[in-house]
Amino acid sequence: MTDIDTKAGILLIDDHPLLRQGVRQLIEMEDDMEVIGEASNALDGIAKAVELEPDLILLDLNMPEINGIETLRRLRAENVASRIVMFTVSDHEDDVVAALRAGADGYLLKDMEPEDMIAQLKQAATGRMVISDRLTTLLAEALRSNKPQSNKPDYHSLTPREQDILKLIADGLSNKMIARRLDISDGTVKVHVKHLLKKLGLRSRVEVAVWAVEEGLHR
Repeated sequence: MTDIDTKAGILLIDDHPLLRQGVRQLIEMEDDMEVIGEASNALDGIAKAVELEPDLILLDLNMPEINGIETLRRLRAENVASRIVMFTVSDHEDDVVAALRAGADGYLLKDMEPEDMIAQLKQAATGRMVISDRLTTLLAEALRSNKPQSNKPDYHSLTPREQDILKLIADGLSNKMIARRLDISDGTVKVHVKHLLKKLGLRSRVEVAVWAVEEGLHR
């Protein structure tokens, strides 16, 4: 969303029509969001994402034929720049980690309270990463168990600029929002993120965010 009067356009990709209807009704009660499209399967969802260029895609994980993770990969392969949030009943560690590593901008559970879901969607639409509260500890444990202790990330290996960017990543800001905050270009942010990932031995900005929060490095 670039203007306070502009509604965030949301695309729903889910094979359950009743759920889509319920989510649509909740979103339509808000002044700053609107559902601009729906799809009941992956292929239709990808086509609509390319056509409509929504600000945010709410994507089901467990769909027939092509699941949400593969759909996510195909959306990114099509250079869909929309924020993509997984919306699912699965709180399995493997699903959460796989989705975030495949490029998801968030992971929300379908059993969350409606007002919490709306609040999270608003955060996601403004460029922040969103994860259901009860998954945060699970994700941290998963990343910690997969990380060799001998290669523990070293915050002091980063330059001052990289440290600034790391803290903003921990706050859930997208590259575009970080660039705006620091008055530098998107491309410069991407280069810094690439360098700090390599220095820290982490594979994604999600791992950076979780590690930074655990270390108390977020603002």
